Amino acid sequence: MAENEPALTRIRALPSWLLNRASARGRRLVGEALAREGMRMPHHAVLSAVADRGPVAQAELGRTTGFDPKDMVGILNDLQAAELVTRAPDPTDRRKNAISLTPEGRRLLARLAALGEEANETLLAVLSPAEREQFLALLTRVAEATD
Repeated sequence: MAENEPALTRIRALPSWLLNRASARGRRLVGEALAREGMRMPHHAVLSAVADRGPVAQAELGRTTGFDPKDMVGILNDLQAAELVTRAPDPTDRRKNAISLTPEGRRLLARLAALGEEANETLLAVLSPAEREQFLALLTRVAEATD
């Protein structure tokens, strides 16, 4: 911090400010790790969702991941162009597309998972194993709290 820069003591003590800083650091670390495989976080999120739910209808995939439908189309176009997913008519409703992972999509997802774990290890390296467990339990409670 520069000598004439205010300390911002009050703001830096706020849980919301601290969570935002930790989140930004986590996004940066994970984003950099995924970039080593030429991927961005939305691509990884969609690949993971397809692995968990696939074959899955494109509309359901959008609802599950929270991506806007027009953004989902772009993400799927990128993934299909890279031959990581396929789109085929849904056998239960031919009006819908079912999205599935290709074998290369599965291989890439395994590499991305390892990179993500490495990034998260870096993020939490300042904590002991017991502190990590407690931190994750507390963070889960805060994240899942309802208003």
